[in-house]
Amino acid sequence: MDKKKLVLIGNGMAGIRTIEEIMKLLPDQFEITVFGKEPYPNYNRIQLSKVLQGDTELKDITLNEWQWYEDNGILLYPGETVTKIDKDHQVVYTDKGKETPYDYLIIATGSNPFMLPLPGADKEGVTAFRDIEDCEKMIDASKNYKRAAVIGGGLLGLEAARGLLNLGMAVDVIHLSDYLMERQLDRPAGELLQKELESQGMNFLLEKQTAEITGKKRVTGLKFKDGGWIPADLVVMAVGIKPNVALAQESGIAVNRGIVVNDHMETNVPNIYSVGECAEHDQMVYGLVAPLYEQGQALAKHICGMNHQGYKGSVLSTQLKVSGVDVFSTGLINETAETKSIKVFDEWQNTYKKILVQDDKLKGAVLFGNTKEGTKLLSLIKKGANVEDYLESQSAADDGESIVASMSDDEIICGCNGVSKGAIVSAIKSDGLTSVEEVKGATNASRSCGTCKNLVSDLLTDTLGDEYEADTKETVCACTDLSRDEVIAEIKEKGLTHTKEVMNVLEWKTEEGCSKCKPALNYYLGMVYPKEHEDERESRFVNERLHANIQKDGTYSVVPRMYGGVTNAKDLRTIADVAEKYDVGMIKLTGGQRIDLLGIKKEDLPDVWKDLGMPSGYAYGKSVRTVKTCVGAEFCRFGTQDSTGMGIQLEKKFEGLNTPHKVKMGVSACPRNCAEGGIKDVGVVGLDGVWEVYVGGNGGTELRKAELLVKVKSQQEVLEYTAAFLQYYRENARYLERSSHYLERVGIEHVKEVVNDDQLRKELNDRMDEALGVYKEPWNEVLESETTLKDLYQKVTAK
Repeated sequence: MDKKKLVLIGNGMAGIRTIEEIMKLLPDQFEITVFGKEPYPNYNRIQLSKVLQGDTELKDITLNEWQWYEDNGILLYPGETVTKIDKDHQVVYTDKGKETPYDYLIIATGSNPFMLPLPGADKEGVTAFRDIEDCEKMIDASKNYKRAAVIGGGLLGLEAARGLLNLGMAVDVIHLSDYLMERQLDRPAGELLQKELESQGMNFLLEKQTAEITGKKRVTGLKFKDGGWIPADLVVMAVGIKPNVALAQESGIAVNRGIVVNDHMETNVPNIYSVGECAEHDQMVYGLVAPLYEQGQALAKHICGMNHQGYKGSVLSTQLKVSGVDVFSTGLINETAETKSIKVFDEWQNTYKKILVQDDKLKGAVLFGNTKEGTKLLSLIKKGANVEDYLESQSAADDGESIVASMSDDEIICGCNGVSKGAIVSAIKSDGLTSVEEVKGATNASRSCGTCKNLVSDLLTDTLGDEYEADTKETVCACTDLSRDEVIAEIKEKGLTHTKEVMNVLEWKTEEGCSKCKPALNYYLGMVYPKEHEDERESRFVNERLHANIQKDGTYSVVPRMYGGVTNAKDLRTIADVAEKYDVGMIKLTGGQRIDLLGIKKEDLPDVWKDLGMPSGYAYGKSVRTVKTCVGAEFCRFGTQDSTGMGIQLEKKFEGLNTPHKVKMGVSACPRNCAEGGIKDVGVVGLDGVWEVYVGGNGGTELRKAELLVKVKSQQEVLEYTAAFLQYYRENARYLERSSHYLERVGIEHVKEVVNDDQLRKELNDRMDEALGVYKEPWNEVLESETTLKDLYQKVTAK
């Protein structure tokens, strides 16, 4: 049976969650294409504040890596916008000229930040706070400027302000109301919040309305309607969002505030659906993640032909994600003539709780300072629970019973993903889960905002008892309870030769594994059996599978090999010709002294390699990459050794060597260390009559100075000791563990003891030679294989 064509417009959280739900219900039934305006895989937008605050990095908030799209046969077009929907012929058109037919179309275009139409709003230094690009603008501004103004004292504005404080800027928050977050908090909670944030360094200008953004080219300040003015080098507008409905409107799809949908998320046009912040259900547009996921679940069941009541609306809750401040609210916020309230204010502990009751049922709650009850209260309010039920559960908790122990199985632990206590406990027992990460992987609990992690941890303690506390072993991934060392021992003992065999024999919890364990197992098998193991390309990360680095717009970069950074006129001429022929977007010299050709289309990669006629520079792999060199004794008046020749020998010897993580090297001819060996995985420094070999350096985000491994007299000894170190690292480090982290874990003295032992060093070198003996030049290997060309480059499966 032919697969139905499913097209998703929007690569955000709501749309991709819908796809995930569909694949759970009917795997392999749809041919799925996704168009995303941003040049990134699906990421957790509600964690952007943590990126700005410096608590985490972009890679940490990515929900679905590039690999996930490939593994699930999803065709992703990042950085590409759908510009037209032909409803009659069921075809979508993009800004890059693509025409894609569909049987089902889901519009999940999200929302746009609302930018106040103020004079000066188009000046440099004015930004919203909505996506990664906005974060990058603010981070860049903080490096050169010191004063920021945030317009908007709501949830988003306060998160932006906290992030800017962390970046070292002085921050003024301008707000129309006379207290903060008036839509989510009552006045007492809003005033407590203001007091706490002022203690952190924020300055608030309440009941202020901005009239103009001043400055010539770049912003210099804000002028208010009351005549006041403040200086500002950066202005962040966080005054709300509006559904992105332009495409739907232009296509004749019914639009009010959002794209109008029914309970099954259907628009007024057959086979076209909408979910997320762009959708309007029962005259409501939702901007929080939990309702959007509920919409996605309802739509998935409908598209999969399952009898389902559909989406019936959501009870909203808010959790503030500002470091050091816990705030929660749900349901009714302010008292009415029909409500009664339960209030507790502890000035000593700086906590506040208000619960609103109407007709003996819980209707709303506001928590400040201690929000542990938030998830429980949300669940009770959604169910319309009686106030007596809540008070009884409170009595149990006061008697020493944990909050999760007093919750019923149907109460929700993770509001964002709708995961109940019963579902988590069942998964812990049936799947043998022993960590929060494993629970996240199995149930999605704590996958989004992460505020329920403590509750998940409490559930693990409540369910497993001392077993949970005792379990501190670092497993390969959530698919197994085995550590890296245990897996390798089993591979050797049982003679396992393929990743699927490992998973099957060692009773993996997930039959197909995951994007974390598959490449790790492939590496371990290749390390244990360098001659026998056949590299499993499907288990590689996308960059390694395609032998090129994917870029933010979905194109690729190509770095040809230049041993030791040395080239010649012929190769330079060839590179120039290729760059012109394939309209290369940028030609850049890398930090490793190589030429990088950026902006190459996936389907052009084989032809580029063929025309270059040069070996791969391995700039994409978990492998030995380049060896950076200075000019050395041949030309430099300070040089004492042939650093260029030494670098070329190292690069040629270890070319293509697979390692737990990328390995960078540098060789300098004198202590001035122009090749930066002091912050390389392996750094070699030439002195009069001696070579110093340093290891474990890192010049990245976690700067680490390399440590001296050995001093030797000959180039041959440099190769010998370097090989021994690299092989020991290959055999003992965890997959994706940089040599710097590995060395911190085991200590330089331990490594010295190993490589200085003549017998051990010889054995390590012998195993290194065995591993290097199976090397095949990857670009040539692709060009010589019609199957690989067809499967990976001519038939595009993911970008």
